[in-house]
Amino acid sequence: MDLFIKKQITDEEAFLMLEGSVDTLTSPSLESSIREAAEKANTLHIDFTKVNYISSAGLRALLIGEKLMSKKGGSMKIINPCPDVMEVFDITGFSSILDIVS
Repeated sequence: MDLFIKKQITDEEAFLMLEGSVDTLTSPSLESSIREAAEKANTLHIDFTKVNYISSAGLRALLIGEKLMSKKGGSMKIINPCPDVMEVFDITGFSSILDIVS
């Protein structure tokens, strides 16, 4: 399945609205969008409302984003993950690493 990323980036905040699956094939585009947002904004919001699946490659992209934002003194928030994605965050321990807002 594909991943569609809608971006809104300003100097202060960046919003990435995702739709689809974050897997081995699509995670490079998520990582690229995260890096772009992290360069420009102090706060990064990633909307997971329409994401139905995340693989370990997707988790890696989120970890990179968390590290980039933390390094610059900014923050990253994951918004509205579905129960299946939230279960992956819980099982892997990412729910204690990431700032997740339902």
